[in-house]
Amino acid sequence: MSILQKSNRKLSSRRQIDIKGARDNVLLLPGGRYRMILQVSAVNFELKSEAEQDALIDTYQSFLNALPCQLQVLVRIREMDMDKYIEDFQANLLGEPEPVYKAQIANYVEFVSDLITTNKILARHFYVIIPYSAQDQDFDLIKEQLNLSADIVAKGLSRLGMQSRELSSLEMLDLFYSFYNPKQAKRQPLLNQTFELLGRSYL
Repeated sequence: MSILQKSNRKLSSRRQIDIKGARDNVLLLPGGRYRMILQVSAVNFELKSEAEQDALIDTYQSFLNALPCQLQVLVRIREMDMDKYIEDFQANLLGEPEPVYKAQIANYVEFVSDLITTNKILARHFYVIIPYSAQDQDFDLIKEQLNLSADIVAKGLSRLGMQSRELSSLEMLDLFYSFYNPKQAKRQPLLNQTFELLGRSYL
């Protein structure tokens, strides 16, 4: 296969994903569209008392009414990488001098290993995507507008008891990477060096 053919296939993939790149924690999309992504903690509504649930509903209604823009909510369920988790414990096992603690670690590693052979360990991640659209506008102004909207959203979520944090450029690209290449993302996660190469290639 020639270099030209590889290049054409790469361009086709980019059009399918519809991402130009990421810069200063802002996702760049075609057509003058930009996104900022907040990762948000969860609140267990079912464990709240009836009075607390009513208060949460009222606060949530006020939050929606005060939104500065439309939002997209993404719930991502991913299988946890338990191999790395077990490897860390096994490393501790080798360095543990106390026989009692060594036996406890070994038993725990065996328990987790048996557990994941028959069960998938899943983790839920919650994201709020903040949009902004502008044609031929200075990027610093775009970032400022997104930051203002993100600040309002984060304060509203805080009143609901939910903590939020802004995803970095690398974390945003890694989110898409894990969507489209879940197995490879587990074996070969994105690194800062990879992100720099992507930045030079995509922008």
